[in-house]
Amino acid sequence: MADQRDGTDRIVVGVDGWDSSKQALRWAVRQAELTRGEVLAVTAWDMPQFHGALGWLPPSSSDEEALEGRARDDLKRAVEEAVGSRPPVEVRTEVHYGTPASVLLRMARDASLLVVGSRGLGGFAGLLLGSVAQHCAQHAACPVVVFREGGDHAGGDGDGPRGGQ
Repeated sequence: MADQRDGTDRIVVGVDGWDSSKQALRWAVRQAELTRGEVLAVTAWDMPQFHGALGWLPPSSSDEEALEGRARDDLKRAVEEAVGSRPPVEVRTEVHYGTPASVLLRMARDASLLVVGSRGLGGFAGLLLGSVAQHCAQHAACPVVVFREGGDHAGGDGDGPRGGQ
């Protein structure tokens, strides 16, 4: 399922700034080196909702440009922290409006691989994956690799996949 535009393997990585997403990005860059592919680091942003007397309300001042700009800055910082300013393969960054799972699934439609982090158990002891990772693993059109934060990962530097599709 390589990117149909130019025949290059394209690995889509969800980056939210958490350690598991940075581990996922580092792994994706190493995988892209092996396959002579490229990496697309993606983050999603959404309008925050506030709870008022009448229920859930949109923010009083919807400064979409500021929210998207902050997401873009956060993504750039996370990519540089994870792989430096000169990674060994092309790493493009994109910021899209929407929920993380829907954005990642849309961006990975023609990808060869989707890589996501997972903060793991969260509030429900029975869940082994976070809700975004779970949704992506169930609905992606390509293979999915999931990294759990704080897990004992395989690999020389402590990073490695936890599972996948």
